[in-house]
Parts: sequence; C-alpha cells; structure tokens
Amino acid sequence: ATRRIAEKLGEKGVKMLDAPVSGGPEGAQNGTLAIMVGGETADFENALPILEAMGKTVTHVGPIGAGQITKAINQIIISGTYLTVAEGLTLGMKAGLDMDKVIQAISGGAASSWVLHNRGKNVVNNTYPLGFRVRLHHKDLRIALDTARELGATLPATALVAQIENGLIARGYGDDDVSAIGRSIREQSGLE
Repeated sequence: ATRRIAEKLGEKGVKMLDAPVSGGPEGAQNGTLAIMVGGETADFENALPILEAMGKTVTHVGPIGAGQITKAINQIIISGTYLTVAEGLTLGMKAGLDMDKVIQAISGGAASSWVLHNRGKNVVNNTYPLGFRVRLHHKDLRIALDTARELGATLPATALVAQIENGLIARGYGDDDVSAIGRSIREQSGLE
C-alpha cells in the first residue's frame, strides 16, 4: 500500500517518505524515538532536520516501503521479547524468587532489553497500564504476517504471539499495554 500511495503522489509531483517509529509513549514524550525511513535519499536528506527533532535515531533504510518493512521487523522482534520476558518472569514468580533482584540481575546481562526495563514490572505486578495497546500491536503483527506470507517467510513465534493477543482482545484486554501478554502467561501458569 505504501508504494502505491507514493506512486499516486509522485504522479502529482508530491514527494513521500514512509517513516514509522518505535520507542513507545516514553520515546515520543522524550524525543528519543527510533525512526525507520523509506524513500529517496534526497527526500530523506531534506526531511532529516524535522525527523531529528522527533527522534534520537533516524535511519534511512532504503526505498519507499522499506520503513514499513523495517517497522514490521521491529514488531516481530519486540513481540518475541514481550513473550519471553513474560515467560521468564512467570517462572521466577512460580519459583518464589525476589523479582526485583531477578530483574536487576538479568538487566546486567545478555537478556537485558527495553521490554524488561520498561515493562517487566507490569508482568510482576499483573497490572498493564496503557503504553502501546494490545489491539494496535496485534494489527502490526497481522501486517507482518501478511508481508511474510507474500514474501514466503515463516514467522512461527510471531504467529503464536498474535494468537495470544487475539485471545486477550477477545477477553476485553485490547486496550491494555502489550505487556499484558504476561497476563495470559501468568494465567496459564496458575498465577492470578
């Protein structure tokens, strides 16, 4: 769709970039978003001062449409991270560990991540205040899965997370933060 829109605009002499963002509400508020930009190099360079005012990391990733595919890749990776953070923290809770110490210990190693730092406590406390809505993330995963299908790529972990999110939406949790994946893992593990 992005390429079709750019083509139509180009026929009218209008330049276009696709520039999805990552970094959550915190990144938007603090001007630290990561911006993935697709489009012509000259158009990117012209827009760069504006993009840099909004984001900390602004990367030209290729032609028009490349920004959207890069965002899909971001959502694929983050979805797996949300799932595995929820699984790991649930295991720690089931084992009766001090979860503050667990998060502190893990944060210093290879498993450290934005999700662990910014959303790990949501899973531990079983509260999911709004950050990025489950239903919006689910939409992004559907786009990623559709793109993968078109390109002949297999995304089994992404499909699993999309299925978990679908269940959360069906149960009325679509407006919770996407870390509510933890709610599903906690429930399946017998934690309330």
